[in-house]
Amino acid sequence: MAKKQNNVKKKRVKEEGKRLKFFLEVKKISKDAFLPEYMFDTDVGLDLKANETIEIFPMEQKTVKTGIAVRIPKGHVGLIRDRAGIVSKMNVHTAAGTFDSAYTGEVSVVLVNLGEGTVGIEKGMRIAQLVIIPVTKVSIKEVKSLLQTQRGKKGFGSTGFKEKISELSKLSEELK
Repeated sequence: MAKKQNNVKKKRVKEEGKRLKFFLEVKKISKDAFLPEYMFDTDVGLDLKANETIEIFPMEQKTVKTGIAVRIPKGHVGLIRDRAGIVSKMNVHTAAGTFDSAYTGEVSVVLVNLGEGTVGIEKGMRIAQLVIIPVTKVSIKEVKSLLQTQRGKKGFGSTGFKEKISELSKLSEELK
C-alpha cells in the first residue's frame, strides 16, 4: 500500500533541481472558459481571463467571472494580482483575492476602475494574475513588548521618502 501511495506522489510532483513542481487542478465551470496560463517561462503569475463581457464605470467596482475553479495545493495560497498592462493602459486594479487551498468555487476577480472613463472588459481578455505561493502557519504568542528595531514605529514613507523629496526640491531650485 505504501509503495502505491509513493507512486501517486511521484506522478503529482516532479523534481526540478531542488524545486518541486505542483499541479494546479483546474475545472472549467463554463465550457467556453479559458484555462489560466503563463505567457512566458519566467512569469510568476498565471494569467486569468474574463469569461464575460462587462463595462466598469469610473470609480466602480465589479466582480468578473473566469468560468473556472481551481484547487490550490495544500500548504499554498493563490493570490490575485494586478496585470501591469491593464493597470497602465486602463487604470483598472484588482481589489481583492486570496484563495485558500480549501476553496474550490469559481475564481472571480474583483476589478476597480480608478480612471475617468468607462472601461470595457471583453470575454477572453487577460484581467489579472494568479500567483501561487507557499504559506507558513504560525502560532500566536501574546507578549508585553516587542524587540526594538532600527525602524521601530516609523510607518508609511519612513524609509527615505522625505529625503528624496528634499533632494528633488534642491535639484529643482538649482535648475531655476
